[in-house]
Amino acid sequence: MPALPAPDSMDAAPAAASAGPAFSPLYRQIKALLVKSLNSGEWKPGELIPSEQELASRFGVSQGTVRKAIDEMAMENLLTRRQGRGTFVATHAEQNIQYRFLRLAPDKGPASGMARHFMDCRRMRAPAEVARALELKPGDSVLQIHRTLSRMGRPVVLDEIWLPATPFKGLTADRLAQYAGPMYGLFETEFGVRMIRAEEKIRAVAADARTAEILQVAVGAPLLNVERLSHTYHDKPVELRRGWYDTSTHYYRNELN
Repeated sequence: MPALPAPDSMDAAPAAASAGPAFSPLYRQIKALLVKSLNSGEWKPGELIPSEQELASRFGVSQGTVRKAIDEMAMENLLTRRQGRGTFVATHAEQNIQYRFLRLAPDKGPASGMARHFMDCRRMRAPAEVARALELKPGDSVLQIHRTLSRMGRPVVLDEIWLPATPFKGLTADRLAQYAGPMYGLFETEFGVRMIRAEEKIRAVAADARTAEILQVAVGAPLLNVERLSHTYHDKPVELRRGWYDTSTHYYRNELN
């Protein structure tokens, strides 16, 4: 990968550079190059990346600039620092990352993983609203997955998941059921797709007949509907998920920093 211009040359006219819409701080440019390497698979999830000194030499910048880029990527869960060992590509297999997208917690007892049951995984042409959300062409192939999450034998969540078919070729309900780890871990290890960030819309709804039957609640019972759009590197949407949550014994938990 070509080195960036030396820091001195880039800092020579900061006022002029900052006036233009294309200006980006040097550490952000280094971050963009690091993300590009992650996206290309140069360093895979769980792998050690080069040291700050090696990266500084590679890009022709100061070690402090590299450190600032890595610090920001660590805050975004793209990288993980391990004391005395170095910096690693974050992976959904790590305990602190496994369930960061699952915000439902029980009213009593510690939060933990839930038992999964995959109902189906079907390939079809993308409905218009799904194609728009995933930035696909009308009629492109997608996968539609239905699953439930249960605690103590009782279903708590019904998920409807939409994925673009091309990156997930060969994905089936059996393959999903056989994988012991979190679903995003399967996407990462088997298909090379890592979920980086997600945005959600949440609203209160009443259970329709089908959802009520699956979640074992009364028709019209209050549910929490969570629509999530998850992105991979370069902010590309790769999953649309609609979940119906029974919050009679659970609550949706979030942390605001």
